[in-house]
Amino acid sequence: MFYITTAIDYTNGSPHIGHAYEKVLADVLARWHRMCGEPTYFLTGVDQHGQKVQQKAEEAGISPQEYADMVTARFIALWKRLGLQYDGWAATTDPRHEACVQKILTSLRDKGCLYKKAYKGFYSVRQEQFLTDKERGEDGNFGPEWGQVIELEEENWYFNLTAHIPWLKEFVTNHPDCVQPEFRRQDLLMAIERATNDLCISRPKDRLSWGIPLPFDPDFVTYVWFDALINYISFAGYLAEGDESLPEFSKLWPAACEVIGKDILIPAHGIYWLCMLHAMGFTDEEMPRLLVHGWLNIKGEKMSKSLGNIVDPNDLCDVFGAEAVRYYLVRDTKVGYDSDYDPERLKMIYNTELANDVGNLCNRSLNMCVRYLGGVVTVADTLAEDELSVSLRKSLADTVARFAERMDNYSTSEALAALNEHVGQCNAFIEKTQPFMLAKDETRLPELQSVLAHLLESCVHIGYLLGCVLPEASERILCQLQVDGSTLNPQTLAWGVLKNGHTVQAPTPVFPRILSEEEKQKMAEKAAKAAAKAARKAERAAQEQK
Repeated sequence: MFYITTAIDYTNGSPHIGHAYEKVLADVLARWHRMCGEPTYFLTGVDQHGQKVQQKAEEAGISPQEYADMVTARFIALWKRLGLQYDGWAATTDPRHEACVQKILTSLRDKGCLYKKAYKGFYSVRQEQFLTDKERGEDGNFGPEWGQVIELEEENWYFNLTAHIPWLKEFVTNHPDCVQPEFRRQDLLMAIERATNDLCISRPKDRLSWGIPLPFDPDFVTYVWFDALINYISFAGYLAEGDESLPEFSKLWPAACEVIGKDILIPAHGIYWLCMLHAMGFTDEEMPRLLVHGWLNIKGEKMSKSLGNIVDPNDLCDVFGAEAVRYYLVRDTKVGYDSDYDPERLKMIYNTELANDVGNLCNRSLNMCVRYLGGVVTVADTLAEDELSVSLRKSLADTVARFAERMDNYSTSEALAALNEHVGQCNAFIEKTQPFMLAKDETRLPELQSVLAHLLESCVHIGYLLGCVLPEASERILCQLQVDGSTLNPQTLAWGVLKNGHTVQAPTPVFPRILSEEEKQKMAEKAAKAAAKAARKAERAAQEQK
């Protein structure tokens, strides 16, 4: 089972483009593994507890649950619009999750992994955590990233995190695939050296009431991170024997891929989560694999409410369409690295790679087959051995192999780049073979049939492989080619999908160009002039008849 998860989104604000990138990336990877015939379970959801949610609810004059539900609805609506196909939905106010968290807390306390003590220190309201001198800047102050910092003295429960640090260091060192890409694993190893404090896992109810109560000390609620991280196993059926509403845990765990942002690798997922699992009794072989992505920035700066540069994915969908947004997010960003969001680049990539290249290839190939051959594909018993045909077949086989290898390694951008390279080969093949000229010479009919069979076979492979990124567009392409994508598999995809006598449909543009307002205005003016000209011609014809 390929079990893939994402970070669950905090319900203290509306979704932004960074949320969309992570979820679309995970959706593409999940769809890819389904295409390969691998049983797949995709979990995503929302983190609804914590101080920030409680504060936002108080400001809005509603209960924390009402506020969390309101924001949750925005996330769900966006994921539907972007075409996410998730199998499980995690919401941390779910009673099943609460029961799992409390069972884990009780078990850890019984094992001696939790203890209670008083602590005095500085507390970041924004990040909901106590700070140490390590978080101070060179000037001795806490930086703006921590938001409001207050001094607190209170009693809390602690998880003996430091007792698991030696194991964690050895595990991360000896398992190079535990964090990808590699440079993020190196970041984690350096951070482990600085992990010298135990983790406070509770908040007093008189300060924070919105959380899961500690089962053994009802005056406290669970720290939001300790609660939220458990979603990866609680909604996978951990400690839920007999609950048929949840999956069978042994079939899902360990997670093959937990997709998270670089900002929550350290300390949350790379240190807290792995040590929590180790304390619960999970072995090295039962640890999840973390796929860490970078940020989408604006001109090199992180998006933030304070800077006023947050990008709403719904606005992008309104302007460019959901398919353009999906393609851009996984095409223009190399997994693990930061990238700059640029709406002009989104438009350019869509128009160039999809509208001009893939779309134009499919339209030309289908149109020529319908126009010159009546929509019937003729595949010769012996494949053409001319240099151009052999080269195109080799390019297609190499492309399928590269696409699969790169998708298996979570390199969506590189996979799509490989696909686009073959599209370029196909369009060059058209210019070199000139089927529109071959159609004028009846004696060259076999050549024309071979050229179009090569082009249409390539269109099938390209349209099918695009399915993990653009499922609806893929279906539109395959429908025009009259090919059932459910009969194909990337691992066995090879030349010969189209058989002799196969028929195709006349094309309908799959990727209409995204036009600027200026281009739309020019087209409208051109259409108006054409209509006026046609009207004048009709008027002259009517007068001549009189």
